[in-house]
Amino acid sequence: MKRALILSAALLAGGMALAQAQDTTMSFFVTSAGSGKGADLGGLAGADAHCSQLAEAAGVTGKTWRAYLSTSDTDAKDRIGAGPWHNAKGEKIADDVASLHSASNGITKQTALDEKGNVINGRGDTPNKHDILTGTMPDGAKSDKTCGDWTMSGADGAAIVGHSDRMGLDDSDAAKPWNSSHPTRGGCSQEALKGTGGDGLFYCFAAN
Repeated sequence: MKRALILSAALLAGGMALAQAQDTTMSFFVTSAGSGKGADLGGLAGADAHCSQLAEAAGVTGKTWRAYLSTSDTDAKDRIGAGPWHNAKGEKIADDVASLHSASNGITKQTALDEKGNVINGRGDTPNKHDILTGTMPDGAKSDKTCGDWTMSGADGAAIVGHSDRMGLDDSDAAKPWNSSHPTRGGCSQEALKGTGGDGLFYCFAAN
């Protein structure tokens, strides 16, 4: 009897591990819409809440969502959990934080989807929306440009953005990072973000 119980427990544990390993439900997306107030996202708390609301509206529940955003005292890479992460179609983006910030990550125009599974307009599309707010350096650490830690929406300030389609003005590696391509110009307003090819969108990751 004892042996049977041990065997059953082992099979159950193995089944749970296998189910967890095969979980490809959405754990990464680009927001389909921003706050509508430029880079004023209501700080990290407001951005996280926006991620949660969009995910739940798309039918994904039971996950703790974090915006991939840095602030003056927070690195984006430390907010998003351990991975792995999959998009709305179950395609793997990265196994862990290290691979996410390496050249081998799976982020492209075809995989950096919104929570509904739609492709984000990129370079060559009208309008271009590939500028994704991050405030972050290529290694996932904070920059000094975060639009007042995501509370500014006027003519002052700037934020680092990445390109969701990995396309830049030239073919240099520096122009193409998904998380750190260039600073915004003309402030933190919605109009300023649109002026450089954005719409106030940002990345969301499931931290659990």
